[in-house]
Amino acid sequence: MLTDVLFFLLTGTTLSLLVWTSIELFREQEDPLGDRLEGLQLQALVVSSRPAARRKNSGRGLDRVLYVIGLVPGGDDWMAGTEKLLAQAGSRRKSALAIYCIGVLIFVLILATGTVYLQRGNPNGAGSLIGGLAAAFLLGFILPKQILYRMVKRYRAKLQEALPDTVDLLGIVLGTGLGLDQAMMRVSEEMQYIYPELANEFATVVMQVRAGQERGKAFNQFIRRTGIEDIKSLAAMIIQSEKFGTSLAQALKVYADALRTRRRLRAEAAVGKAGIKMLFPIVVFILPVLFIITLVPGMLTVLANLKLLGSGR
Repeated sequence: MLTDVLFFLLTGTTLSLLVWTSIELFREQEDPLGDRLEGLQLQALVVSSRPAARRKNSGRGLDRVLYVIGLVPGGDDWMAGTEKLLAQAGSRRKSALAIYCIGVLIFVLILATGTVYLQRGNPNGAGSLIGGLAAAFLLGFILPKQILYRMVKRYRAKLQEALPDTVDLLGIVLGTGLGLDQAMMRVSEEMQYIYPELANEFATVVMQVRAGQERGKAFNQFIRRTGIEDIKSLAAMIIQSEKFGTSLAQALKVYADALRTRRRLRAEAAVGKAGIKMLFPIVVFILPVLFIITLVPGMLTVLANLKLLGSGR
């Protein structure tokens, strides 16, 4: 009886959350300019400020979910870490954190509902039900975070792949006499269809500078968003060149060559690791099949001959 009540309760909660999320997503109006200005304002705030205090005043729509989660002990820290990972994965929309949190809650409820459903026919399964619910809650929070880590890794790989060509083009554009902001915006426009991730990052830096933020802080936020050492070196080179008045175009050309050399070395290292990575699949999947194909026919022939010899006697 308790299992049935839990099953219907979890099912109703999951469906209600899905319906409410769909209504909120379709009801909100798109405002690209407002979203961009709000993003710039949030990035200009002090990092140590509490996210729940900022969301409390705008507790409407999907932000209500964030405010409720912030009331739970440890909810603010969990949302802050998740928001940082989402930013590093390239998801910086205003509703990205709320959608992720709602998705995690729905996934946890689905796992819990499935666990309760599987335990419906077990009359004495209170202990297994509690263990299954605990496992469902753990998996519901761990698996989405692992997927988010994979998204961050893939986004960084795309930025790393696009960096040499983009830096080279930036040096060429600077050599024509344009300023740094105009050159970065032009490179962002040219690379939008080839490397959209790095193009959007360049455009974000330029917009932050145009909004009145210091160039050094804008590049520091660029480094924190990506977490790539090559971008850190690029930002340091640009800031030092601007401070001391040296030629940035020639420095970027040399740095682009160094980035291409590093990319080639990474590719060679990946090729060198491929043989070691293929060792486990070969031993587990290929060698047993090869042994079966080569040895089984001979063994069957030997057994048949032994059987004939035994029957002849």
